[in-house]
Amino acid sequence: MAVFGIFGTETANVASSVYYGLYALQHRGQASSGIVVNDDGVFHAYKDSGIVNDVFNSNVLKSLGLGQMALGNVRYGTSDTKDRINAEPIVVNHSKGKMAISLDGKLVNAVELKTDMELQGSIFHTGNDVELISAVIIKERISSGSIEEAVCKAMDKLHGAYSLLVMSPQKLIAVRDKYGFKPLCYGQRSDGEYVVASESCALSSVGATFIRDIKPGEIVIFSKDGIRTIEEHCDKAPESLCVFEYLYTARPDSVIANCSVHYARKRAGAFLAKAHPTPADVVIGAPDSGIDAAIGYAEESGIPYGLGLIKNKYIGRTFIDPGQNVREDKVKIKLNPVSETVKGKRVILVDDSIVRGTTCARVVKLLRDAGAKEIHVRSSAPAFLNPCYYGTDIASRDVLIACNHTPEEMAKLFGADSVAFLPLEDVFKLADSGTCKGYCAACFDGKYPAGEPKCQDTNKYDLKISEKKN
Repeated sequence: MAVFGIFGTETANVASSVYYGLYALQHRGQASSGIVVNDDGVFHAYKDSGIVNDVFNSNVLKSLGLGQMALGNVRYGTSDTKDRINAEPIVVNHSKGKMAISLDGKLVNAVELKTDMELQGSIFHTGNDVELISAVIIKERISSGSIEEAVCKAMDKLHGAYSLLVMSPQKLIAVRDKYGFKPLCYGQRSDGEYVVASESCALSSVGATFIRDIKPGEIVIFSKDGIRTIEEHCDKAPESLCVFEYLYTARPDSVIANCSVHYARKRAGAFLAKAHPTPADVVIGAPDSGIDAAIGYAEESGIPYGLGLIKNKYIGRTFIDPGQNVREDKVKIKLNPVSETVKGKRVILVDDSIVRGTTCARVVKLLRDAGAKEIHVRSSAPAFLNPCYYGTDIASRDVLIACNHTPEEMAKLFGADSVAFLPLEDVFKLADSGTCKGYCAACFDGKYPAGEPKCQDTNKYDLKISEKKN
């Protein structure tokens, strides 16, 4: 998931700016896209299932009109559904006005919060956390003097991972949870407009200059009076940036916590080469996230890097597609081998991670069919052994291949000669040039900084499943 927002004091075509920002963040979610434009307190919104280019055409963007600020969202489904009703951002009306909100993340106390609010009469229409967060903020807004005060109070009740953009008629507010699980930064354009985004690459896409990352626990308020911050929740928890951002989620041209994602991935490949060397003729990377690590592996090992796989650019990320059948269908048409690179050679295949094993098994077969003599699979991430409760679509250990098979068994299942993973201790060294003080690696080591959900019934509020049962 990703958020993007823009704030200015003059009326402008902010919808187009958000469109390009979301386009740059498309890699973070492909299930739905949405934009809300604020024109002097009048909100115009559009959202639907699908990628940015499919949801928004010139007529839709024109219908959103001009405005002074706007926010947007791209989302991937964390259940086997792409219902339009779960698309973001959402717009809500309340007794003190209206609000739009966009989320990247997931709460660990969502079930308890929602149950408590339902017992008090609240009604929810979606299966995502952003509606719940908006309800908590609105409840606090009734007794607060400002929207930012309400957001600050709501943070005491929201447990888990969240980077938020909240838009009122007069303000754009950026919020990051006290652990800082998800990245969030802001910059400024030459025309004076401020831009907030999940990744720095999106700032560049709209001509904004990066200013800084928003700190864990920080609330940044953009208004006609300028910028101010609330740091009441800062330094209240150990910083725990999701390390998977560096390994897979973020774009390689982004900079997170003052560390280049490309640099971190090359470091992963170098560490991998030191930990699991093997004689080979060529190193190739699984597009796109594995390429940077493959370059790092090649540089460290001295084995030449080669272009071994070509990705169909019209196929999105299979890891974030909801549903195993969808992922398997897309893998079949996603990659093609370059036989000249691999034929008759001992190949080291570097992938960003091995989660379910769907892609890896298929790629190994493609390389075998292309004439590869040996295939040694190397994962630039440690073995996935635990579900993620903070916004990555890994809901159960049942789907994690490393929970049920050793590397030797995986090699046999994939048809590879060997399989090896980045050592766990090395994952914390990837961003040594950055400023982050700590990382969440719960999917690898089982240590959850914000705890685990007490109730993990993820289908309890799934509207699609409920409709089928009725």
